[in-house]
Amino acid sequence: MENILNQHPADIAEQLTGLDNKSRMVAFYMLPNEDKADVFSYFDPDLQQKIVRSLTDADLAEVLNNLEPDDRTELFENFPDELIKHSINLLNETERSIALNLIGYKEDSIARLMTPHYIQVKEHYTVRQVFAHIKKYGKHAETLNYIFIVDEHNVLIDDLKIGELLLADEDTVISDLMDRNFISITTTTAIEDAFELFEKYDRFTLPIVTEKGVLVGIVTFDDIVDRMKMRDTEDIQKFGGMEELDLSYTKTPIVELIRKRAGWLVILFVGEMFTASAMSYYDGEIEKAVVLALFVPLIISSGGNSGSQAASLIIRAMALGELKLKDWWYVMKKEFNSGLFLGAILGFIGFIRIAIWQQLNIYDYGEYWFYIGLTVGLSLVVIVLWGTLSGSLVPFILRRLGMDPATASSPFVATLVDVSGLIIYFSIASFLLAGKLL
Repeated sequence: MENILNQHPADIAEQLTGLDNKSRMVAFYMLPNEDKADVFSYFDPDLQQKIVRSLTDADLAEVLNNLEPDDRTELFENFPDELIKHSINLLNETERSIALNLIGYKEDSIARLMTPHYIQVKEHYTVRQVFAHIKKYGKHAETLNYIFIVDEHNVLIDDLKIGELLLADEDTVISDLMDRNFISITTTTAIEDAFELFEKYDRFTLPIVTEKGVLVGIVTFDDIVDRMKMRDTEDIQKFGGMEELDLSYTKTPIVELIRKRAGWLVILFVGEMFTASAMSYYDGEIEKAVVLALFVPLIISSGGNSGSQAASLIIRAMALGELKLKDWWYVMKKEFNSGLFLGAILGFIGFIRIAIWQQLNIYDYGEYWFYIGLTVGLSLVVIVLWGTLSGSLVPFILRRLGMDPATASSPFVATLVDVSGLIIYFSIASFLLAGKLL
């Protein structure tokens, strides 16, 4: 054995391959733990499968966790589905994440949340045999609400509620209780899509199968909810105009908190600089009619508020699956009517406010107060309409570009509407007050 240990792993694998199965396994077990993975990677695929089936879970976990990711991926590609499932669940968290990604389970796929701890039986079992099986393996199961029936190839063919078994005679064969009508999720399904399936079918547990229908795990609703909470938290943080936090607020260091917030604040600050540039462009109008400047905060805040409202509604509807990219024109038509009506309400209030202040001598807007009120009122109609359309359209544009719609945060939309709102306001003022105040 000492002579073998001094050789290259490829040579050791070659020598072990020539031994009979029992001698090979004994020799392989005697290898130091740090050498097993290296030697294992040089066996041919058929022999690797034989060794995997012969190893204890502890030894197999040691080998798989120490294999190079590419070697392990190649190994899994030659494994039958049920052996892949068993092997992946022996990996530690880091290596499992790498393995799932390399074999095609993307980070946002439902396969990342599945557990191997469930009860599966064959259709020829009797109810009595199923209960015996549950007593033997049930303590490790994630849930006992459902049992899953598979064929000889581990293909899912049905699932049964535990209540159906409790009400059945013990000698009843499982096949007599089956209707072969079941709901399952493929491993590549996105987590958000899986969430919709849980809601649609009102299920606490759903089985996860490969494209060929092989049962590889289950996902429970609480796991889905936890992930959706994480997603919603990230969206809310993005919507507030910052990067999502990797940890909770209380656990995030102050330096990291500043870093996550500074980027967007700088971008928004630069954006707001255009507001100052827009106002400087109209400094002549402001000098002739200082009264126009009084309503700048009112005008731009109303547009920003309407845009933020629209963005909030659309982003949430997208997250719930109510709106798809193809619905953008439907949204535009609906938001046009909403924005126009909302703008009319605010514009009317703005005009009435100026009229009342003028009539009660609270503030003297001069002889052209009516035109000033008309300017403010009409500007509010147009700017609120523009803010509403902008806030509802930006999420669609971002999704079309493959970005997260939540990036269309309130500050982002508000900044966009601030700059354009000033241009709209002073353009309307220039038209209505020309030859009067201007």
